[in-house]
Amino acid sequence: MSFATATHPFAVGELRITPLSRSHGTNHHTALLAIRTGRGRQAHDRIHAFEPAFQSRESALMYAAVQGRYWLLNPASMA
Repeated sequence: MSFATATHPFAVGELRITPLSRSHGTNHHTALLAIRTGRGRQAHDRIHAFEPAFQSRESALMYAAVQGRYWLLNPASMA
């Protein structure tokens, strides 16, 4: 199992959003989203995995990035 990030993390205030993908073999990728709050020793990370499977790493990363931007507009969507 490997993780990949090709889209750049983005930050808003103290939140850092990082789109990720996890490969499960050829043509099977999962979209993940890492959300970091705080700084230094007070930092807290949450990882969200999404249900749809994608045929390419790029598609999974794009989906995770879109979900991260949506979450910024509607934080309750991943509660």
